[in-house]
Amino acid sequence: MSIAKQHPADPPKPRRRLAREDRLRQLLSVAWKIVGDEGSDALTLGRLAEHAGVTKPVVYDHFATRAVLLAELYRDFDKHQTLRMDAAIEGSDVTLESRATVIASSYVDCVLLQGREIPGVIAALASTPELEKTKREYETVFLNKCRVWFSPFMNNHEMSMASLHAILGCAEALSGAAARDEISSQEAKDKLLVVILAIVAKEAL
Repeated sequence: MSIAKQHPADPPKPRRRLAREDRLRQLLSVAWKIVGDEGSDALTLGRLAEHAGVTKPVVYDHFATRAVLLAELYRDFDKHQTLRMDAAIEGSDVTLESRATVIASSYVDCVLLQGREIPGVIAALASTPELEKTKREYETVFLNKCRVWFSPFMNNHEMSMASLHAILGCAEALSGAAARDEISSQEAKDKLLVVILAIVAKEAL
């Protein structure tokens, strides 16, 4: 009676380690999904590790605290928002109507592309001084860009920070309402456009 030769099982192949930048991208993608599915309160470093299929030390290597993770999510959102808006402005006509339309549409579209996740992240960013500081830094960049974009229509003077903050506040409120399906995206864009045109026209006097 012949006995079949037993072959030892092949050793499991080691899991390929991702490059640091690729791992960061993966973790941010998983974090966005958690926030989108369950809200920003559900996002913890332990939960992120579990959903990403990695150990906690891997997550802690990228984000020392939950605050750092939330700030990184905001940076990720702002990076894509900036690229999208810069490209749209570059391709627009140098008229007030054209630039205001681009800013209104791009701002709302960027928030909606991130779904209901970004309003929750923005709200969480205001929960600690550290996160509030991060949000304010990126807001300042946006406000300064708006000041440059509207400078051709200011009759040789700069647009005031009060007016710029009014535009930003309206943009956040309307895009957030659209993300929550309280108003349509077109309503948000239309109302934001009206506000921008009115504020810039008033400042130009």
